[in-house]
Amino acid sequence: MTRDGGEAEQPTSYELQPPAPPTGARQDDSYASYGAYDQDGVDTPYDPDPDRRGAPPYGHRSGGTGLGAGRLIGGRYRLLSRLGIGGMGTVWRARDEVVDRDVAVKEPRVPDHVPEQQRQNTHQRMQREARAAARIDHPSVVTVHDVVVEDGSPWIVMELVRGRSLGDVLSEGTLDRREAARIGLAVLGALRAAHAAGVLHRDVKPDNVLLAPDGRVVLTDFGIAQIEGEQRLTESGAFVGSPEYIAPERLLGRRPGPESDLWSLGVVLYTAVEGVSPFRRSHAPGTFQAILTAEPQPPAHGTGPLGELVMRLLHKDPAARPAAEEIGEVLEAVARPVPQAPTQTQALAQAPTQALTTLSTVPPAGDGGSKWVPPVLQRSRKARWGLAGGLLVAAAAVGLVLADPFASRATMPEGWTVRDEREVVEASLAVPGDYQRTVEEDKGDVVFRDPSGVFTVYLGRASEQPRSETDKPPRIGSAKDEAKKLMARYTSGPDALAEAEPTLEDGAGPDVAEVTTVYRAPGSGEDDPKRCRRSHIIVDGDNDTKVAWRLEVWMPADGKARDDGERIFEDVIKHLQLQES
Repeated sequence: MTRDGGEAEQPTSYELQPPAPPTGARQDDSYASYGAYDQDGVDTPYDPDPDRRGAPPYGHRSGGTGLGAGRLIGGRYRLLSRLGIGGMGTVWRARDEVVDRDVAVKEPRVPDHVPEQQRQNTHQRMQREARAAARIDHPSVVTVHDVVVEDGSPWIVMELVRGRSLGDVLSEGTLDRREAARIGLAVLGALRAAHAAGVLHRDVKPDNVLLAPDGRVVLTDFGIAQIEGEQRLTESGAFVGSPEYIAPERLLGRRPGPESDLWSLGVVLYTAVEGVSPFRRSHAPGTFQAILTAEPQPPAHGTGPLGELVMRLLHKDPAARPAAEEIGEVLEAVARPVPQAPTQTQALAQAPTQALTTLSTVPPAGDGGSKWVPPVLQRSRKARWGLAGGLLVAAAAVGLVLADPFASRATMPEGWTVRDEREVVEASLAVPGDYQRTVEEDKGDVVFRDPSGVFTVYLGRASEQPRSETDKPPRIGSAKDEAKKLMARYTSGPDALAEAEPTLEDGAGPDVAEVTTVYRAPGSGEDDPKRCRRSHIIVDGDNDTKVAWRLEVWMPADGKARDDGERIFEDVIKHLQLQES
């Protein structure tokens, strides 16, 4: 390799595995890497004396310092640390010493052995990337500040987006439909702005979608973008792009259009809700063949309008794919659904107020009256208020009978969001918005993990209804019976927790029980902190078919974190909505 940065033998997308539950969480303040992350996971600050005795020379990788940290580019951009490596360059976090701000700087990456013409093509692609991004005015497209020529190579200076890539998020689990639609809507906006400016992105994939902590979604890496009216740079027989996200018309050598980027968006949406690309195979030829001939299975988790939209976006014929306007309408409806009309229970809850309003405004006798109101009520305001009070009590009683005993109208804590999990556990719940979701549908449970790794929210469902002819469903007893079974599981058997101390409590509401289990993680020592599981068990149904839900919050056993975990436990229960059995 040359001083153009990067490393040899970088991994391809085929070394990525389908998402699995995370085993831990990074505690640092991550920066978006425009397609790749610092593989050390270390953001090493700039050393003001990089040439001191014993310091590694430029071009040698040592720890997380990065290649060339401390170098000044263009007389103003000081390289601080390497953020990651992409297909054509290394991305650095740098300091603009003129205006005193952090920026991202992309350095060209070209191997030593390539011909000079290919080197020039790489440099031209980076210049084209800067031009492509600079001509697009949209909040979901990364802003290009400058292009600096250093040692004959172009360096792109961009805004520094703090956050994570969608690819990294999906490596820890899938997204729910609303979040996937929200992200897709932002990427669609970026693509529409690019297409209006005569730019095709041609490499839309999760690694090129950045998610900022404030909710902003940014599409990056226009390195292989095609700009209308400019000469093509791809050599004869060469192919650029990420195989599993490439539209079939591009594989067939046909001229791509905006529909090709929309195909890639469809694959991204499919991957976001299912956890794996529909066309991924163990090798590139197999992936290409799947894109050209295979019909993907409809999304199992992204059903409804989103799933139908995704399948239409993956149509082999570009002309059969939906237009951008229709895509936007569907994604908008999924991401921000219109509130539905009040249910019967809600209408009953509103009835007393309406009755009070109607009766309190009945005109007295002599003012025209009303043929629908008895004369005694027309003559006496006191009688009208008495009847209204009776209606209020009666309606409230009916509402209590029909209402969901576990529903709550309490205001959610700030930063929380409702997660609709009816397809998995026939319930919805509210959790903090940044919790990461994983689901095991065959087990009937869903898990939300705090990014810091401190708290976990679990919701599972079991039913006496068999799932298949060979399945033997469990027999479900009362909530207290199920709680005792859980206590036995935590003290013996494959689910046993080290040094577990379960206690049983009666829960609020009909047939509800709670278990508090304090334990040490298996393999931990006496000096290691203990953990706690708060379990809330609800049993519903009749003697023929019962359903049991188990809601758990896992938290530290002591200190302020235990207090915070208890509040999370109570708030999750308040907003738990069970589907009627």
